[in-house]
Amino acid sequence: MKNNFEIKIDNRQFYSNLARIALPIALQSLMLAMVAAADALMLGRVAQEQMTSVSLATQIQFVQNMFLSSATAAGAILGAQYWGKGDKKTLENIFNLMLIFCGIVSIGFFVACEFFPEILMHIFAGDDTLIAIGSDYLRIAGWSYLITGISQCYLSIMKVTDNVKAGAFISCAAVVLNIIFNSIFIFGLLGAPRMEARGAALATTIARVIELCLCLILSSGKDYIRPALNRFFKVPKVLIADFARQCLPLMGGALCWGIGFTSYTAIMGHMGVDAAAANSVAAVVRDLVCCMCNGIGSAAGIIVGNELGAGNLELGKRYGIKLKNISYVIGFISTGIVLAVTPFVVNGVILTDTARHYLVGMMIIMAIYMIGRCVNTVTINGVLDGGGDTLFDMYSLIVCMWMVAIPLALCGAFVFHWSPLAVYACTCLDEVGKIPWVMYRFRKYKWVKDLTR
Repeated sequence: MKNNFEIKIDNRQFYSNLARIALPIALQSLMLAMVAAADALMLGRVAQEQMTSVSLATQIQFVQNMFLSSATAAGAILGAQYWGKGDKKTLENIFNLMLIFCGIVSIGFFVACEFFPEILMHIFAGDDTLIAIGSDYLRIAGWSYLITGISQCYLSIMKVTDNVKAGAFISCAAVVLNIIFNSIFIFGLLGAPRMEARGAALATTIARVIELCLCLILSSGKDYIRPALNRFFKVPKVLIADFARQCLPLMGGALCWGIGFTSYTAIMGHMGVDAAAANSVAAVVRDLVCCMCNGIGSAAGIIVGNELGAGNLELGKRYGIKLKNISYVIGFISTGIVLAVTPFVVNGVILTDTARHYLVGMMIIMAIYMIGRCVNTVTINGVLDGGGDTLFDMYSLIVCMWMVAIPLALCGAFVFHWSPLAVYACTCLDEVGKIPWVMYRFRKYKWVKDLTR
Protein backbone atom coordinates (compact mmCIF):
# COMPACT_ATOMS: atom_id res chain seq x y z
CA MET A 1 0.00 0.00 0.00
CA LYS A 2 1.27 3.45 -0.90
CA ASN A 3 2.21 5.94 1.75
CA ASN A 4 -0.59 8.44 2.43
CA PHE A 5 1.46 11.35 1.10
CA GLU A 6 2.17 9.52 -2.17
CA ILE A 7 -1.51 9.50 -3.03
CA LYS A 8 -2.30 12.43 -5.29
CA ILE A 9 -5.84 13.66 -5.58
CA ASP A 10 -7.04 14.87 -8.96
CA ASN A 11 -8.77 18.02 -7.70
CA ARG A 12 -10.72 18.54 -10.90
CA GLN A 13 -12.15 15.02 -10.76
CA PHE A 14 -12.74 15.23 -7.02
CA TYR A 15 -14.70 18.47 -7.16
CA SER A 16 -16.53 17.30 -10.25
CA ASN A 17 -17.69 14.15 -8.44
CA LEU A 18 -18.51 16.14 -5.30
CA ALA A 19 -20.62 18.62 -7.24
CA ARG A 20 -22.29 15.86 -9.29
CA ILE A 21 -23.43 14.07 -6.15
CA ALA A 22 -23.74 16.85 -3.56
CA LEU A 23 -25.64 19.46 -5.56
CA PRO A 24 -28.64 17.26 -6.46
CA ILE A 25 -28.80 15.98 -2.87
CA ALA A 26 -28.51 19.53 -1.50
CA LEU A 27 -31.27 20.62 -3.88
CA GLN A 28 -33.36 17.67 -2.75
CA SER A 29 -32.77 18.63 0.89
CA LEU A 30 -33.57 22.27 0.12
CA MET A 31 -36.82 21.38 -1.58
CA LEU A 32 -37.88 19.20 1.33
CA ALA A 33 -37.08 22.02 3.75
CA MET A 34 -39.10 24.35 1.54
CA VAL A 35 -42.24 22.41 2.44
CA ALA A 36 -41.77 23.27 6.11
CA ALA A 37 -40.94 26.84 5.13
CA ALA A 38 -44.07 27.08 2.99
CA ASP A 39 -46.19 25.66 5.82
CA ALA A 40 -44.74 28.20 8.25
CA LEU A 41 -45.10 31.18 5.92
CA MET A 42 -48.59 30.32 4.70
CA LEU A 43 -49.97 29.30 8.08
CA GLY A 44 -48.14 32.23 9.65
CA ARG A 45 -50.31 34.44 7.46
CA VAL A 46 -53.42 32.71 8.83
CA ALA A 47 -52.67 32.71 12.57
CA GLN A 48 -49.73 32.15 14.90
CA GLU A 49 -51.51 29.19 16.52
CA GLN A 50 -51.99 27.44 13.15
CA MET A 51 -48.30 27.75 12.30
CA THR A 52 -47.11 26.66 15.74
CA SER A 53 -49.42 23.65 16.03
CA VAL A 54 -48.36 22.26 12.64
CA SER A 55 -44.70 22.79 13.49
CA LEU A 56 -45.18 20.80 16.69
CA ALA A 57 -47.26 18.10 14.98
CA THR A 58 -44.62 17.49 12.31
CA GLN A 59 -42.24 16.42 15.06
CA ILE A 60 -44.01 13.05 14.80
CA GLN A 61 -42.80 12.68 11.23
CA PHE A 62 -39.38 13.86 12.38
CA VAL A 63 -39.23 10.94 14.83
CA GLN A 64 -40.44 8.53 12.12
CA ASN A 65 -37.69 9.79 9.86
CA MET A 66 -35.14 8.83 12.50
CA PHE A 67 -36.14 5.17 12.09
CA LEU A 68 -36.37 5.43 8.31
CA SER A 69 -33.06 7.25 7.98
CA SER A 70 -31.24 4.60 10.01
CA ALA A 71 -32.35 1.90 7.56
CA THR A 72 -31.76 3.96 4.42
CA ALA A 73 -28.38 5.17 5.73
CA ALA A 74 -27.31 1.60 6.51
CA GLY A 75 -28.41 0.61 3.01
CA ALA A 76 -26.49 3.57 1.56
CA ILE A 77 -23.30 2.70 3.47
CA LEU A 78 -23.30 -0.90 2.28
CA GLY A 79 -24.76 0.05 -1.09
CA ALA A 80 -22.03 2.59 -1.86
CA GLN A 81 -19.32 0.03 -1.17
CA TYR A 82 -21.01 -2.78 -3.12
CA TRP A 83 -21.68 -0.36 -6.00
CA GLY A 84 -17.98 0.51 -5.98
CA LYS A 85 -17.30 -3.23 -6.11
CA GLY A 86 -19.83 -3.76 -8.94
CA ASP A 87 -22.07 -6.27 -7.07
CA LYS A 88 -25.64 -5.46 -8.22
CA LYS A 89 -27.25 -8.63 -6.86
CA THR A 90 -26.23 -7.74 -3.32
CA LEU A 91 -27.61 -4.24 -3.88
CA GLU A 92 -31.00 -5.75 -4.70
CA ASN A 93 -30.91 -7.73 -1.46
CA ILE A 94 -30.02 -4.57 0.46
CA PHE A 95 -33.01 -2.87 -1.17
CA ASN A 96 -35.23 -5.70 0.07
CA LEU A 97 -33.97 -5.27 3.64
CA MET A 98 -34.61 -1.53 3.57
CA LEU A 99 -38.18 -1.98 2.31
CA ILE A 100 -39.04 -4.57 4.97
CA PHE A 101 -37.76 -2.41 7.81
CA CYS A 102 -39.24 0.87 6.55
CA GLY A 103 -42.60 -0.73 5.78
CA ILE A 104 -43.01 -1.96 9.36
CA VAL A 105 -42.04 1.45 10.79
CA SER A 106 -44.43 3.33 8.48
CA ILE A 107 -47.39 1.17 9.45
CA GLY A 108 -46.68 1.77 13.14
CA PHE A 109 -46.61 5.56 12.80
CA PHE A 110 -49.72 5.55 10.60
CA VAL A 111 -51.69 3.70 13.28
CA ALA A 112 -50.46 6.05 16.03
CA CYS A 113 -51.42 9.20 14.07
CA GLU A 114 -54.86 7.90 13.08
CA PHE A 115 -55.98 6.57 16.46
CA PHE A 116 -53.94 8.44 19.11
CA PRO A 117 -53.18 11.95 17.76
CA GLU A 118 -54.19 13.79 20.95
CA ILE A 119 -51.81 11.68 23.02
CA LEU A 120 -48.99 12.44 20.59
CA MET A 121 -49.72 16.19 20.65
CA HIS A 122 -49.72 16.28 24.47
CA ILE A 123 -46.02 15.38 24.30
CA PHE A 124 -45.16 18.63 22.53
CA ALA A 125 -47.71 21.16 23.76
CA GLY A 126 -49.72 22.08 26.81
CA ASP A 127 -52.11 24.49 25.12
CA ASP A 128 -55.52 22.98 24.25
CA THR A 129 -55.85 24.99 21.04
CA LEU A 130 -52.48 23.81 19.74
CA ILE A 131 -53.33 20.21 20.64
CA ALA A 132 -56.69 20.33 18.83
CA ILE A 133 -55.29 21.84 15.63
CA GLY A 134 -52.29 19.49 15.64
CA SER A 135 -54.48 16.43 16.14
CA ASP A 136 -56.61 17.31 13.11
CA TYR A 137 -53.40 17.71 11.10
CA LEU A 138 -52.03 14.31 12.14
CA ARG A 139 -55.22 12.41 11.24
CA ILE A 140 -54.78 13.49 7.62
CA ALA A 141 -50.98 13.57 7.43
CA GLY A 142 -50.81 10.06 8.91
CA TRP A 143 -51.68 8.67 5.48
CA SER A 144 -48.53 10.24 4.05
CA TYR A 145 -46.49 8.61 6.83
CA LEU A 146 -47.78 5.23 5.62
CA ILE A 147 -46.12 5.48 2.20
CA THR A 148 -43.13 7.77 2.74
CA GLY A 149 -40.90 4.91 3.92
CA ILE A 150 -41.18 3.12 0.57
CA SER A 151 -40.26 6.17 -1.49
CA GLN A 152 -37.31 6.94 0.81
CA CYS A 153 -35.87 3.50 0.07
CA TYR A 154 -36.07 4.12 -3.67
CA LEU A 155 -34.49 7.58 -3.34
CA SER A 156 -31.66 6.23 -1.17
CA ILE A 157 -30.74 3.53 -3.69
CA MET A 158 -30.79 6.11 -6.48
CA LYS A 159 -28.22 8.22 -4.61
CA VAL A 160 -25.61 5.48 -4.41
CA THR A 161 -26.08 4.06 -7.91
CA ASP A 162 -25.28 7.16 -10.01
CA ASN A 163 -28.96 8.06 -10.37
CA VAL A 164 -28.83 10.94 -7.92
CA LYS A 165 -30.27 13.39 -10.48
CA ALA A 166 -33.37 11.25 -10.92
CA GLY A 167 -33.87 11.15 -7.15
CA ALA A 168 -33.46 14.90 -6.93
CA PHE A 169 -35.97 15.37 -9.76
CA ILE A 170 -38.55 13.21 -7.97
CA SER A 171 -38.13 15.02 -4.66
CA CYS A 172 -38.20 18.45 -6.29
CA ALA A 173 -41.31 17.63 -8.30
CA ALA A 174 -43.09 16.35 -5.19
CA VAL A 175 -42.10 19.43 -3.20
CA VAL A 176 -43.22 21.89 -5.88
CA LEU A 177 -46.58 20.12 -6.05
CA ASN A 178 -46.76 20.09 -2.25
CA ILE A 179 -46.30 23.87 -2.11
CA ILE A 180 -48.89 24.41 -4.85
CA PHE A 181 -51.40 22.18 -3.06
CA ASN A 182 -50.53 23.96 0.19
CA SER A 183 -51.63 27.31 -1.21
CA ILE A 184 -54.80 25.79 -2.67
CA PHE A 185 -56.02 23.96 0.42
CA ILE A 186 -54.72 26.27 3.17
CA PHE A 187 -56.30 29.40 1.69
CA GLY A 188 -59.16 27.77 -0.24
CA LEU A 189 -58.08 28.78 -3.75
CA LEU A 190 -59.55 27.59 -7.08
CA GLY A 191 -62.85 26.68 -5.42
CA ALA A 192 -61.28 24.36 -2.82
CA PRO A 193 -62.46 24.63 0.80
CA ARG A 194 -60.34 26.76 3.17
CA MET A 195 -58.80 24.03 5.37
CA GLU A 196 -55.87 25.90 7.02
CA ALA A 197 -53.75 23.37 8.99
CA ARG A 198 -55.74 20.43 7.65
CA GLY A 199 -55.06 21.72 4.14
CA ALA A 200 -51.31 21.51 4.76
CA ALA A 201 -51.74 17.88 5.80
CA LEU A 202 -53.81 17.04 2.71
CA ALA A 203 -51.24 18.72 0.44
CA THR A 204 -48.44 16.67 1.99
CA THR A 205 -50.37 13.42 1.55
CA ILE A 206 -51.14 14.05 -2.12
CA ALA A 207 -47.52 15.01 -2.81
CA ARG A 208 -46.23 11.81 -1.16
CA VAL A 209 -48.51 9.66 -3.31
CA ILE A 210 -47.17 11.37 -6.45
CA GLU A 211 -43.59 10.98 -5.20
CA LEU A 212 -44.01 7.22 -4.79
CA CYS A 213 -45.59 6.90 -8.23
CA LEU A 214 -42.64 8.74 -9.79
CA CYS A 215 -40.20 6.46 -7.96
CA LEU A 216 -41.90 3.36 -9.32
CA ILE A 217 -42.09 4.73 -12.88
CA LEU A 218 -38.50 5.95 -13.16
CA SER A 219 -37.05 2.87 -11.45
CA SER A 220 -38.54 0.67 -14.15
CA GLY A 221 -35.67 1.76 -16.44
CA LYS A 222 -32.87 -0.69 -17.24
CA ASP A 223 -30.14 1.31 -15.46
CA TYR A 224 -31.91 1.29 -12.08
CA ILE A 225 -31.62 -1.09 -9.14
CA ARG A 226 -35.00 -2.52 -8.10
CA PRO A 227 -36.05 -4.78 -5.21
CA ALA A 228 -35.75 -8.49 -6.03
CA LEU A 229 -39.37 -9.50 -5.43
CA ASN A 230 -38.68 -13.16 -6.27
CA ARG A 231 -36.41 -13.38 -3.22
CA PHE A 232 -37.91 -10.63 -1.11
CA PHE A 233 -37.79 -12.63 2.13
CA LYS A 234 -34.75 -14.72 1.14
CA VAL A 235 -31.94 -12.31 1.93
CA PRO A 236 -28.67 -14.10 2.87
CA LYS A 237 -28.19 -14.25 6.64
CA VAL A 238 -24.67 -12.87 6.42
CA LEU A 239 -26.00 -9.76 4.65
CA ILE A 240 -28.74 -9.37 7.27
CA ALA A 241 -26.02 -9.44 9.94
CA ASP A 242 -23.95 -6.85 8.05
CA PHE A 243 -27.03 -4.66 7.61
CA ALA A 244 -27.91 -4.93 11.29
CA ARG A 245 -24.32 -4.15 12.26
CA GLN A 246 -24.63 -0.83 10.44
CA CYS A 247 -28.32 -0.15 11.08
CA LEU A 248 -28.49 -0.67 14.85
CA PRO A 249 -25.80 1.89 15.79
CA LEU A 250 -27.29 4.29 13.24
CA MET A 251 -30.73 3.76 14.74
CA GLY A 252 -29.35 4.33 18.22
CA GLY A 253 -27.69 7.53 17.06
CA ALA A 254 -30.75 8.62 15.08
CA LEU A 255 -33.07 8.04 18.03
CA CYS A 256 -30.71 9.81 20.41
CA TRP A 257 -30.57 12.76 18.04
CA GLY A 258 -34.22 12.66 16.95
CA ILE A 259 -35.75 12.25 20.39
CA GLY A 260 -33.28 14.80 21.70
CA PHE A 261 -34.34 17.30 19.05
CA THR A 262 -38.02 16.68 19.72
CA SER A 263 -37.23 17.12 23.42
CA TYR A 264 -35.83 20.54 22.59
CA THR A 265 -39.03 21.35 20.71
CA ALA A 266 -41.18 20.04 23.56
CA ILE A 267 -39.23 22.10 26.11
CA MET A 268 -39.65 25.27 24.04
CA GLY A 269 -43.30 24.38 23.41
CA HIS A 270 -43.95 24.39 27.15
CA MET A 271 -42.36 27.83 27.62
CA GLY A 272 -45.32 29.63 26.08
CA VAL A 273 -46.84 30.25 22.67
CA ASP A 274 -44.41 33.09 21.86
CA ALA A 275 -41.31 30.99 22.54
CA ALA A 276 -42.80 28.05 20.63
CA ALA A 277 -43.65 30.26 17.65
CA ALA A 278 -40.16 31.79 17.49
CA ASN A 279 -38.58 28.36 17.79
CA SER A 280 -40.79 27.06 14.96
CA VAL A 281 -39.59 29.79 12.60
CA ALA A 282 -35.95 29.36 13.66
CA ALA A 283 -36.23 25.62 12.98
CA VAL A 284 -37.38 26.28 9.43
CA VAL A 285 -34.42 28.60 8.79
CA ARG A 286 -32.03 26.06 10.31
CA ASP A 287 -33.29 23.30 8.02
CA LEU A 288 -33.01 25.52 4.95
CA VAL A 289 -29.46 26.66 5.70
CA CYS A 290 -28.33 23.10 6.52
CA CYS A 291 -29.19 21.87 3.02
CA MET A 292 -25.70 22.37 1.61
CA CYS A 293 -23.95 20.58 4.46
CA ASN A 294 -26.53 17.77 4.18
CA GLY A 295 -25.70 17.41 0.49
CA ILE A 296 -21.94 17.39 1.06
CA GLY A 297 -22.35 14.99 4.00
CA SER A 298 -24.30 12.50 1.87
CA ALA A 299 -21.83 12.92 -0.99
CA ALA A 300 -18.93 12.36 1.41
CA GLY A 301 -20.33 9.00 2.47
CA ILE A 302 -20.82 7.93 -1.14
CA ILE A 303 -17.44 9.14 -2.42
CA VAL A 304 -15.48 7.66 0.50
CA GLY A 305 -17.57 4.47 0.48
CA ASN A 306 -17.06 3.89 -3.25
CA GLU A 307 -13.28 4.06 -2.90
CA LEU A 308 -13.14 1.91 0.23
CA GLY A 309 -15.42 -0.72 -1.31
CA ALA A 310 -13.21 -0.80 -4.42
CA GLY A 311 -10.18 -1.45 -2.19
CA ASN A 312 -8.64 2.02 -2.62
CA LEU A 313 -8.19 2.59 1.11
CA GLU A 314 -5.56 5.30 0.98
CA LEU A 315 -7.41 7.30 -1.65
CA GLY A 316 -10.59 6.99 0.41
CA LYS A 317 -8.65 8.27 3.42
CA ARG A 318 -7.34 11.28 1.51
CA TYR A 319 -10.84 12.06 0.24
CA GLY A 320 -12.11 11.92 3.82
CA ILE A 321 -9.47 14.39 5.02
CA LYS A 322 -10.29 16.81 2.21
CA LEU A 323 -14.03 16.59 2.89
CA LYS A 324 -13.49 17.22 6.61
CA ASN A 325 -11.61 20.41 5.76
CA ILE A 326 -14.37 21.51 3.41
CA SER A 327 -16.90 21.11 6.23
CA TYR A 328 -15.34 24.02 8.14
CA VAL A 329 -15.65 26.29 5.11
CA ILE A 330 -19.31 25.35 4.71
CA GLY A 331 -19.85 26.00 8.43
CA PHE A 332 -18.57 29.56 8.34
CA ILE A 333 -20.49 30.30 5.13
CA SER A 334 -23.67 29.02 6.82
CA THR A 335 -23.03 31.29 9.80
CA GLY A 336 -22.85 34.29 7.49
CA ILE A 337 -26.06 33.27 5.70
CA VAL A 338 -28.02 33.00 8.96
CA LEU A 339 -26.93 36.45 10.06
CA ALA A 340 -27.66 37.93 6.62
CA VAL A 341 -31.24 36.60 6.40
CA THR A 342 -32.21 37.41 10.00
CA PRO A 343 -33.86 40.82 9.24
CA PHE A 344 -35.90 39.33 6.38
CA VAL A 345 -37.03 36.33 8.44
CA VAL A 346 -38.03 38.40 11.47
CA ASN A 347 -40.21 40.68 9.34
CA GLY A 348 -41.52 37.92 7.07
CA VAL A 349 -44.06 36.28 9.40
CA ILE A 350 -46.77 37.60 11.67
CA LEU A 351 -45.52 37.36 15.26
CA THR A 352 -46.15 39.17 18.51
CA ASP A 353 -43.49 41.63 19.64
CA THR A 354 -42.31 39.17 22.28
CA ALA A 355 -42.03 36.31 19.79
CA ARG A 356 -40.14 38.60 17.38
CA HIS A 357 -37.65 39.48 20.13
CA TYR A 358 -37.10 35.80 20.86
CA LEU A 359 -36.61 35.04 17.17
CA VAL A 360 -33.85 37.64 16.76
CA GLY A 361 -31.93 36.14 19.68
CA MET A 362 -32.44 32.59 18.42
CA MET A 363 -31.09 33.48 14.98
CA ILE A 364 -27.89 34.92 16.48
CA ILE A 365 -27.39 31.82 18.62
CA MET A 366 -28.11 29.59 15.63
CA ALA A 367 -25.43 31.35 13.58
CA ILE A 368 -22.77 30.01 15.97
CA TYR A 369 -24.45 26.60 16.13
CA MET A 370 -24.18 26.23 12.34
CA ILE A 371 -20.39 25.81 12.49
CA GLY A 372 -20.67 22.71 14.65
CA ARG A 373 -23.67 21.39 12.73
CA CYS A 374 -21.89 21.53 9.37
CA VAL A 375 -18.60 20.05 10.62
CA ASN A 376 -20.33 17.19 12.42
CA THR A 377 -22.74 16.40 9.58
CA VAL A 378 -19.98 16.03 6.99
CA THR A 379 -17.43 14.35 9.27
CA ILE A 380 -19.66 11.99 11.28
CA ASN A 381 -22.63 11.31 9.00
CA GLY A 382 -20.52 11.45 5.86
CA VAL A 383 -16.90 10.35 6.22
CA LEU A 384 -17.07 8.18 9.36
CA ASP A 385 -20.32 6.49 8.34
CA GLY A 386 -18.96 5.93 4.83
CA GLY A 387 -16.33 3.66 6.34
CA GLY A 388 -18.75 1.93 8.72
CA ASP A 389 -17.69 3.78 11.89
CA THR A 390 -21.30 4.23 12.95
CA LEU A 391 -21.03 3.70 16.72
CA PHE A 392 -19.25 6.98 17.40
CA ASP A 393 -22.27 9.10 16.48
CA MET A 394 -24.36 7.38 19.15
CA TYR A 395 -21.64 7.74 21.80
CA SER A 396 -21.17 11.44 21.10
CA LEU A 397 -24.92 12.11 21.20
CA ILE A 398 -25.36 10.28 24.50
CA VAL A 399 -22.62 12.35 26.12
CA CYS A 400 -23.03 15.79 24.51
CA MET A 401 -26.78 15.88 23.99
CA TRP A 402 -28.28 13.64 26.68
CA MET A 403 -25.78 14.22 29.47
CA VAL A 404 -25.15 17.94 28.88
CA ALA A 405 -27.53 19.86 26.60
CA ILE A 406 -30.89 18.30 27.50
CA PRO A 407 -30.37 18.33 31.31
CA LEU A 408 -29.25 21.97 31.11
CA ALA A 409 -32.28 22.93 29.01
CA LEU A 410 -34.68 21.08 31.33
CA CYS A 411 -33.22 22.65 34.44
CA GLY A 412 -33.14 26.06 32.84
CA ALA A 413 -36.78 25.85 31.74
CA PHE A 414 -38.45 24.16 34.71
CA VAL A 415 -36.11 24.56 37.71
CA PHE A 416 -34.22 27.83 37.31
CA HIS A 417 -36.85 29.47 35.04
CA TRP A 418 -34.32 30.99 32.66
CA SER A 419 -35.42 33.08 29.70
CA PRO A 420 -36.40 31.21 26.52
CA LEU A 421 -33.24 32.49 24.81
CA ALA A 422 -30.99 31.02 27.50
CA VAL A 423 -32.82 27.70 27.23
CA TYR A 424 -32.53 27.80 23.43
CA ALA A 425 -28.77 28.37 23.78
CA CYS A 426 -28.57 25.21 25.90
CA THR A 427 -30.20 23.23 23.08
CA CYS A 428 -27.41 24.37 20.73
CA LEU A 429 -24.49 23.38 22.96
CA ASP A 430 -24.08 19.79 21.80
CA GLU A 431 -23.05 20.41 18.18
CA VAL A 432 -20.42 23.05 18.96
CA GLY A 433 -19.11 21.33 22.09
CA LYS A 434 -18.29 17.99 20.50
CA ILE A 435 -16.09 19.27 17.64
CA PRO A 436 -12.77 18.47 19.47
CA TRP A 437 -13.97 14.93 20.22
CA VAL A 438 -15.07 14.45 16.59
CA MET A 439 -11.67 15.55 15.29
CA TYR A 440 -9.90 13.18 17.70
CA ARG A 441 -12.04 10.27 16.50
CA PHE A 442 -11.52 11.22 12.86
CA ARG A 443 -7.73 11.16 13.20
CA LYS A 444 -7.75 7.62 14.59
CA TYR A 445 -8.82 6.52 11.06
CA LYS A 446 -10.90 3.55 12.23
CA TRP A 447 -13.28 4.44 9.42
CA VAL A 448 -10.74 3.48 6.72
CA LYS A 449 -12.00 -0.06 5.98
CA ASP A 450 -13.65 -2.18 3.30
CA LEU A 451 -17.05 -3.54 4.44
CA THR A 452 -17.75 -5.76 1.41
CA ARG A 453 -17.51 -9.54 1.30
